[in-house]
Amino acid sequence: MSGTPQKTLGEQLSQTLVAEGRGEALDAESEDAEPLMAKPAPESPALAEQLMEEVCGRENLERAWKRVRSNKDSPGVDGMTLDAAKDYLREHWPNIRAQLLEGTYQPQPVQRVEIPKPDGGIRKLGVPCVVDRLIQQAMLQVLQERWDPTFSEHSYGFRPGRSAHQAVAQAQRYVAEGYNVVVDLDLEKFFDRVNHDSLMARVAARVSDKRVLKLIREFLNAGVMEDGLVRPVDEGTPQGGPLSPLLSNLVLNDLDKELARRGHRFCRYADDCNIYVRSRRAGERVMASVSRFLTNKLRLKVNEAKSAVARPEERKFLGFSIANDGSERRIAPKAFDKFKGRIRDMTRRTRGFSLQQLIKEPKPYIVGWRGYFGFCQTPRVLTNLEAWIRRRLRLYLWRQWRTRQNRFAEYAVAA
Repeated sequence: MSGTPQKTLGEQLSQTLVAEGRGEALDAESEDAEPLMAKPAPESPALAEQLMEEVCGRENLERAWKRVRSNKDSPGVDGMTLDAAKDYLREHWPNIRAQLLEGTYQPQPVQRVEIPKPDGGIRKLGVPCVVDRLIQQAMLQVLQERWDPTFSEHSYGFRPGRSAHQAVAQAQRYVAEGYNVVVDLDLEKFFDRVNHDSLMARVAARVSDKRVLKLIREFLNAGVMEDGLVRPVDEGTPQGGPLSPLLSNLVLNDLDKELARRGHRFCRYADDCNIYVRSRRAGERVMASVSRFLTNKLRLKVNEAKSAVARPEERKFLGFSIANDGSERRIAPKAFDKFKGRIRDMTRRTRGFSLQQLIKEPKPYIVGWRGYFGFCQTPRVLTNLEAWIRRRLRLYLWRQWRTRQNRFAEYAVAA
């Protein structure tokens, strides 16, 4: 065995920096760093010229690769797995980096993947290939550091240090303060309907590096492979790529600013937005005016069938419902029913596994579900749910033992 330590993939990706302007890039980063608070005006020309260099920097690429590996997403249109991509990047990264710095890189189409929504219907994802995911993640890390401090304090989705639990807790505080009517806005196919020109105008107001602007436009227009055919895309930011949530937050930041300007109390998590008012009449008025703003200014459509003005108990927000007086957070009935449906499916009595084998599948799902919905303030519900799961497992064993003699023997062994 060689005593020479193995280089990480991030180090190998960035080793070309030694021969290709590494010193220049490092000097520029230390002498002319951008302030954390991004300005709506374009960046300075000197900074703009270095933005793509920062995307391709060693530390940034190492962090991006670790994140891509940890997400363990499925392959894109090229069928390349994470392990295969590691070898591919070792050989081809110098050429890819040169294309990025020259502004000539062409991303591949995304792979269409469909997953069921909790409340019915299909959510269409667009999964980029591994190399494009790495590049998007590297871009995300550079852009998010600059843009995130400029986003609204009422925005909680896909932002560092913010969570769905924080959004639900803030919504509960609004209700407890007497704003016990909720305007629940559902944007119809938001990720599929974002206007590219409008989005790129917002990006260009913050970034003047033409290579970065061109690459973001290329990612938006890369197309979608569906049923073996590549379909062109002229609107939307397909869910599935690392950049999509950041670009979506950039578009909806205008909604946040408008709601704050009007003095509304609201919480937004990605495209899920709740506004809290004191009366149903005020709620109807807010629903109408905000819908007009979304249609006329942001070119987005409100799903009237799923949007409503109602009491908090009648609606769900990020899987929770809130008591009308704000006294407690509850697991929304739909989330509860979905959980029980999944457990029923995974513990069917006809599966033919041993109990030890059977529990391997639902265990990570139960742990993850409990980790999220344990934020509720109704512990009795969780206790009853645990008892229900135990009954399911006992019935599974009872079915396996089949005859009275076997059941008696198993009980005798257990005793």
